[in-house]
Amino acid sequence: MTTGSSPDVHTGTPAGQWQRLREFTRSDRSRPAMLGLAGAVAVTAGGLGAGSTRVHDPLLETLHLSWLRFGHGLVVSSVLLWGGVAVMLVAWLWLGRRMLAGRTDDYTMIATTGFWLAPLLLSVPLFSRDTYSYLAQGALLRDGFDPYAVGPIENDNGLLDDVSPIWMTTTAPYGPAFILVARFVTTIVGDNVVAGAMLLRLGMLPGLVLLIWAARRIARHVGANTTSTLWVCVLNPLVILHLMGGVHNEMLMAGLMAAGIALIFADRAVTGFTLVALATAVKATAGIAAPFLVWVWMRNLARRRGYRSPVAFLVAGASSVLIFVVVFAVSSLAAGVGLGWLTALAGSVKIINWLTIPTAVANLTNAIGGLFMTVNFYAVLEVTRIAGLLIIAAALTVLWWRYRRTDRDVLIGMSLAMVVVVLFVPAALPWYYSWPLAVGAALIASRSAIALVAGFSTWIMVIFKPDGSHGMYSLLHVALATGCAIGAWYYLSRPEQAGDDAAAQQPAAAS
Repeated sequence: MTTGSSPDVHTGTPAGQWQRLREFTRSDRSRPAMLGLAGAVAVTAGGLGAGSTRVHDPLLETLHLSWLRFGHGLVVSSVLLWGGVAVMLVAWLWLGRRMLAGRTDDYTMIATTGFWLAPLLLSVPLFSRDTYSYLAQGALLRDGFDPYAVGPIENDNGLLDDVSPIWMTTTAPYGPAFILVARFVTTIVGDNVVAGAMLLRLGMLPGLVLLIWAARRIARHVGANTTSTLWVCVLNPLVILHLMGGVHNEMLMAGLMAAGIALIFADRAVTGFTLVALATAVKATAGIAAPFLVWVWMRNLARRRGYRSPVAFLVAGASSVLIFVVVFAVSSLAAGVGLGWLTALAGSVKIINWLTIPTAVANLTNAIGGLFMTVNFYAVLEVTRIAGLLIIAAALTVLWWRYRRTDRDVLIGMSLAMVVVVLFVPAALPWYYSWPLAVGAALIASRSAIALVAGFSTWIMVIFKPDGSHGMYSLLHVALATGCAIGAWYYLSRPEQAGDDAAAQQPAAAS
């Protein structure tokens, strides 16, 4: 496997970069990029009818494309969309196999990201209807309401038609920084849902750029492969199709959080903690990383200023808390809101699926125990979810103390903490699994680990439907997703044989 130590893609003149891109598109290295581009175009076209479309779409009616949402048109749209998803997954796995064989570099990964993403910037929201909730929450702040005190239903406007019913009366569970972004978007576009969704997606792009920038630096810092890191946490379908295609604020959170981690590792702690605090002001999940990063700041203070460890820890801890207080005070003041969003984090309990251990245990207890006795599913669910929260509290404490001695330890601890949170929170959604990937991608280095990530990401990608629902209660859908996952795992787990790829005979020239 290559080290991914290609020249920085941000250097050179615009003309030079354009020439480099043209050379890339004409080379063998671009084949997975072009295949994925074709898939992304199909996903975008199919999404018009089978994606997370609006309840009433005047734009499609104006374009005489409403037929794509019903009857045979919906069948055509679904085939296009799922066919595009399949092609993008194949392209990602193909690129992963090339990466494991050492025939890719950082530039290939970054250029491929651009090709895959470009068509999706024009798509309707995919695999989730959260975008419509974001816009409605932004409109609440725009129109003088407190989104942490009332749900979107209190602000009668054209945005409400597309908000999922369970979120209609739910207060916003997002931090003031993201609510400001949503307000900015709705202030510009008004109640125009199409323009709002597209502008909000563009607002997530800085998160992707920051993630690309930070992932490479984190990998270099811990001596990991930068190319495989980009494949895991940037080109992963959970990022391209869910975070960007689905327009999720996790994209902004992950980018800010990863950039903060990279800066703290580079001994720029004040700026780094500011970015981590800002990421937390987008979504609270990023705050999980902060206590672990105090250890890094402590060591750097002890090294640079000669502080004894207890003093360095107190200075680092107090300074990081102060930075968080300032960032939240400024963002809350700018938004004109308080900390009510913290109480709204419990809104996720409305989601019931098999993606977290507490909910899965409750479902299994109900399914198996119900064969022999009467089971109160919701009572069991409450107990398992409380147990899950207790496990999270205990595990995070143990991990924080156990993984503190080196920067690599800290990265491992943060990654495991994210995994524990995703597995044991009351409810999870597919894009939640991008959290640990954004932090720990540099740690996923072996062929077996990469194959497992490929299999799991494929399963999550296939089990959810483009309209935001899931197929976890359909044995056929579960079997299909599991078969695809096993295929993805097997494809990357077996060593490449001579002749597997025509490109094996013509290694790509160094970029």
